[in-house]
Amino acid sequence: MIKTFENLICENIKVDQINIIDKSDQHAGHKGYTSGMHLEALIISDDFKDKSLIERHRMVYDALSDFMNKEIHALSMKTLTKEEINK
Repeated sequence: MIKTFENLICENIKVDQINIIDKSDQHAGHKGYTSGMHLEALIISDDFKDKSLIERHRMVYDALSDFMNKEIHALSMKTLTKEEINK
């Protein structure tokens, strides 16, 4: 499933590097959790240049829209440009 999410993001954003980790096992049983994956993502793309944090996250959420709140319960992400990651 992770590969599907990575592919969807890469189809919508020109990605230089992407890493998505499934952290679901760390969240099983917490209040309000019924199903869906808890994911942590690092996405490096120059498509994020001159975009606010909210705009960057919206780009990722839009790419995964069919899976949000269903297969994906929570998504924590770092969205950086190549310049930002090299600082």
